[in-house]
Amino acid sequence: MERQMVVTQQDCPARLVPAGTKISIPKDTFVTITQALGGNYTVSVNGNLARIDGTDAGAIGMKAQAFDFKAPEDGSIDDDQVWQALKTIFDPEIPVNLVDLGLIYSVKIDQSTHVVDIDMTLTAPGCGMGPVLLSDVKYRVAKVPNVKQVNVELVFDPPWDRDKMSDEAKLETGLFF
Repeated sequence: MERQMVVTQQDCPARLVPAGTKISIPKDTFVTITQALGGNYTVSVNGNLARIDGTDAGAIGMKAQAFDFKAPEDGSIDDDQVWQALKTIFDPEIPVNLVDLGLIYSVKIDQSTHVVDIDMTLTAPGCGMGPVLLSDVKYRVAKVPNVKQVNVELVFDPPWDRDKMSDEAKLETGLFF
């Protein structure tokens, strides 16, 4: 996608890049879309870069990404829905989702408290987008029905390597050999 200037059509939640700090972009603000990847948008606003989640894309005139998760009748959290939500989060520099990149190490769901605990890593310990990715994980998994809290722990043991990637991710990135 080429850079595109748009005007926010309503107040828009976003997160500053790379810190991940939550902000709200007011209605009628000019922003420039600098990247669209995995349904998320990176925009330039008032001299800063911010990330807009795809579920909020309607605020910038783009098609909002919908989660049509059906809430389990028993009030539980569906493990498959959590993993589906995680597969919608893409590394901002690589067009592959975090699950296929092998960055999600574990997902634990406490059905009694409705808390999801996730251990994840980054492709490199010094990755400047780490805070944004953690924020993306919390934001998206919180949209799964019956989730009350999401805790994300950033771990580096074991260190990530390309062997953790799915075959599809290796093909997409040209790392399959």
